[in-house]
Amino acid sequence: MCLHNYLNVRSVSTEIPIPNKNPMYDTRRFPISPSQTLGLLDEPVMRLLAVFAALLAVVASSGRRIVTKHEIRERQLEAAKRWQTSGPQNVKRSGVQNITFTNPKASEFYVDGGSLPLVDFDVGPSWAGLLPISNSPNETRQLYFWFFPPGPEGSLDDLIFWTNGGPGCSSLEGLLQENGPFSWAWGQAKPTVNQQSWTNLSSVLWVEQPVGTGFSQGIPNAQNEDDVATQLVGFMQQFLEVFSELKGKKLYLTGESYAGTYVPYIANYIYENPTLLDLSLQGIWISDPSISWDVVQEEIPAVDFVNKYAGLFSFNQTFMSHLEEKAVTCNYTGYMDKYVTYPPTGLLPLPGDSIEFAQGCDVWDDIFNNALIINPAFDIYRIWDTYPILWDVLGFPGSFPQMQSPIYFNRMDVKEAIHAPVDTEWSECSNINVFPNGDSSLPPALTVLPSVIEKNQRTVIVHGLADFILIANGTRIAIQNMTWDGLQGFQTPITDDSFIVDGVGAYGTMHSERGLTYYEVALSGHM
Repeated sequence: MCLHNYLNVRSVSTEIPIPNKNPMYDTRRFPISPSQTLGLLDEPVMRLLAVFAALLAVVASSGRRIVTKHEIRERQLEAAKRWQTSGPQNVKRSGVQNITFTNPKASEFYVDGGSLPLVDFDVGPSWAGLLPISNSPNETRQLYFWFFPPGPEGSLDDLIFWTNGGPGCSSLEGLLQENGPFSWAWGQAKPTVNQQSWTNLSSVLWVEQPVGTGFSQGIPNAQNEDDVATQLVGFMQQFLEVFSELKGKKLYLTGESYAGTYVPYIANYIYENPTLLDLSLQGIWISDPSISWDVVQEEIPAVDFVNKYAGLFSFNQTFMSHLEEKAVTCNYTGYMDKYVTYPPTGLLPLPGDSIEFAQGCDVWDDIFNNALIINPAFDIYRIWDTYPILWDVLGFPGSFPQMQSPIYFNRMDVKEAIHAPVDTEWSECSNINVFPNGDSSLPPALTVLPSVIEKNQRTVIVHGLADFILIANGTRIAIQNMTWDGLQGFQTPITDDSFIVDGVGAYGTMHSERGLTYYEVALSGHM
């Protein structure tokens, strides 16, 4: 899951009351008192729901023997030898293309895909571990990576980099529950082969970054997105020294959520420093991205979102009238129809001070807090979810962490199998702020994203329509307020039901102009 500390994370905000203003950590939101409900539910029902919620904590355990570190290492070294000396046989067994790394150090990172704990099939060869962000002998900061080569139909000429957002949320969530070769999604009793893995098409490199995320090591000190980009490119330099056969590949930078900020800045840094990285950057792909201000991507479209999905929110008329009145007062009502035109007639006016919402105009929090009263399982990342809350091997199946065990990446045998630091307590989203003083960079739609679009061969933005933490109409506003290749926004309308899948039908909408392609997927959430 890609969780958001991004609310007020940037230091340009005049008010940062909470360092990690993630919905799961934001103490403004909880506890919710009956007076906040505006008559939604009476107190006995609320007490009943609270008891019900407490009963839903799922605890799972495994009787599988934890093998020793020595046994794991022996298996890995033997498997690495087999792979290097008899690659074609391993390819046939694992269904991947033959790829050999000549640097002896690469074997230290080899992961035997047939010996991953709790996985009862061979995921194929991969390489994982920690590498520093510079070649300085005194460097203590390291990023954790997991690299997979492509399947039989994939391209050996390409390399996809993937990062989750947060800031501070692990890219291993992306690998395990989104686009990796094996999948252990919410509610699954055990992992399965991911038939839609991105490794079907390309080599993929999942990286836990910035420093302070997941298994990555060191004290976070990034002050802005240029620091993040510098650290990531420094890591990539060390990665290519070990896996030198990947030099010269076509590079695609991808990610979701706050990676909508990371990725454009990383791309911009690579374009501005073309000699630093022996890779050919082709383009970027960002989904449900944080690219503009919160008032744009959350507040303006929030009440329209509730009206669109009124049956799921089930607010009573008293509360809906409260929201509608607030939207009118805050200049949110009718914003899309009035200002989001194709082509735009000029820069779009933003309510409040254009950075933060005006006092009393935080409708997003009103909606979230009260949605939880009606449905304590309300999931800001995928609004369809209700009880029962699905079990999640990563311990975070919705808006809040659940007391679930075992967390897969905290098993000792898993850490040893994938060369992760055994003394690091892994969490899907970091408990420390990876930007100790906030991210001082401006949103990329206002800075680097337009020039990155112009330099890319291809730029793709994707948004799930069931996502409430970042709302698709907010992304439309950001695009229509952005100028690239000499024109502002899309010049022609985004046509409804234009994203057609053969044999299935309309999945959503798609539009492409001047190197930027925008997708909306009808039933998709934030992930």
